[in-house]
Amino acid sequence: MSVKMRLARHGRKKYAYYHIVVADSRAPRDGRYIESIGTYNPNSNPATINLDFDKAYDWLTKGAQPTDTVRAILSYKGVLYKKHLMGGVKKGAFDLAEAERRLDAWMTEKDAKIQAKIDRLAADADKEFKKQFAAEVKVKEQKAAAIAAKNAELAAEAQAAKEAEAEEAPAAEAPAEGAES
Repeated sequence: MSVKMRLARHGRKKYAYYHIVVADSRAPRDGRYIESIGTYNPNSNPATINLDFDKAYDWLTKGAQPTDTVRAILSYKGVLYKKHLMGGVKKGAFDLAEAERRLDAWMTEKDAKIQAKIDRLAADADKEFKKQFAAEVKVKEQKAAAIAAKNAELAAEAQAAKEAEAEEAPAAEAPAEGAES
């Protein structure tokens, strides 16, 4: 029986979410599996990967064959690197402590790269938000200036109408006063 490490699709249409499973190679894609070892969500940026490192390494050492995508995920998480280092320990190239030190150094460097990408994406999003906010403020100021100009024009027309009424009212009252005398 050939055992594969592969993805089982979940989620809705055009928004896939995957479980990383160990299954018989003859089983259907989303069918029966032996064990679930993690999840993979490609919809987030960077992609969210939750993987049980020890189970994945254990299945690799037992001979489970990962598919191309799962191989990339295992490489990204360092499982394949650990398998490579343990092969070096087995051959006597270095001891177990050296292998653990190398793996820890690689994991630290990888985590720093991932955090740098997350920080960069957050900074870009913040910069884009500030740019959009500045554009909205500019549009708001332009609209406020247009409304103020229109209000000033209406106020000037109202003032002119008041002055015209004031000029007409004394002229109309003057003959009336003269008629009474």
